[in-house]
Amino acid sequence: MATADARRRLRERPLETTIFLSIVGYALVIGTFVLDLPIYPDLTLQQVNTLSHLTAIINAVTTVLLVLGWYWIKAGEIEKHRAAMGSAFVSIMLFLVVYLVRVGGGSGEKSFIGPDLVTYAYLLMLAIHIILSIVSVPVVLYALILGLTHTPAELRETAHARVGRIAASAWILSLVLGVVTYLLLNHVYDYELAAMIAPIAF
Repeated sequence: MATADARRRLRERPLETTIFLSIVGYALVIGTFVLDLPIYPDLTLQQVNTLSHLTAIINAVTTVLLVLGWYWIKAGEIEKHRAAMGSAFVSIMLFLVVYLVRVGGGSGEKSFIGPDLVTYAYLLMLAIHIILSIVSVPVVLYALILGLTHTPAELRETAHARVGRIAASAWILSLVLGVVTYLLLNHVYDYELAAMIAPIAF
């Protein structure tokens, strides 16, 4: 009964639920960066690097799931689409947990060291990645809530398809850029550690 009531409330108020969940998510991330929350373990540099590698793997897996979900909806495979998009959301929630533990438990941020031209490209890709990560949260949540609370037939009468295209496009681009900047920072070029001042290291 409680589950049915919660589903009905989500169905009737998808926008309000999206706004609430977005605020909670933003507050958690901002709180991790701005406040010294005592909920994260202290990590060594090796542990931070291990978690960085893990977040890159999760992002790559999430990207594959999103591309498959997009392909399957184009092919009319609705159940496969739902499974892929639901799995992508679970995957990105796992990313969020690992990412916050890494940031909250780390003692500094990695500053990219490379040729000037590559550094400019890296910073541009990183900026786009961060901006898309921020702005995609509400559209992803809205598309997900609609998808979870409506039947395929009912979804045709909602903004799910339009919002979903925007959400998937922004999400995929953000994830791809995140993986590329991770590779540049951790494997192709070098970095130095500095005091953490902003959420710009992966």
